[in-house]
Amino acid sequence: MYLVAGLGNPGLKYLKNLHNLGFMAVELLAEKNGVSFNKKGFKGEYGEKNIDGEKVIFLKPQTFMNLSGESVAAVASFYKIPTENIIIIYDDLDIAIGSMRLRPSGSAGTHNGMRSIVQCLGSQNFPRIRIGTKPEGEYDIINYVLSDVKKDDEPRFKVSVNKAVDAADMLIRGATVDSVMCKFNG
Repeated sequence: MYLVAGLGNPGLKYLKNLHNLGFMAVELLAEKNGVSFNKKGFKGEYGEKNIDGEKVIFLKPQTFMNLSGESVAAVASFYKIPTENIIIIYDDLDIAIGSMRLRPSGSAGTHNGMRSIVQCLGSQNFPRIRIGTKPEGEYDIINYVLSDVKKDDEPRFKVSVNKAVDAADMLIRGATVDSVMCKFNG
């Protein structure tokens, strides 16, 4: 069984924010697999489907970013999903716009949503797909991540979100993290 969670903030106010790239990716991944977010529970919205013999839960935590771990851990605990089968998709300020990176495990870095997940799961040993949002020049972190994707940057974000979707899709279909990293981390 797999859990794929995209991180973001609930509500129309945040819909197109950089901090919602995880939501955008998991929504696209779910759509690609014919899944809708038609269930509410575990402090989130989710859908599920059997794909290649494995049950997959697609999750959008509704706790706001900084408490994402509460939702992720609730689903993982209820369904007894091993941490190595939890895939988190989120925005990352340390990666260039238009890029995507997959890591098999690691610290949360400066991302509060990831800090919450690591804390609530009690583990760092789960794959994460990071969508690049690194701005040019100086910026205020909070104002930047809560700003909408700029029209000029939309094509580059579309590329990275689609790469994230393809990487997650390969993982839930049985590809190894190493093989997916080789394909996408370039």
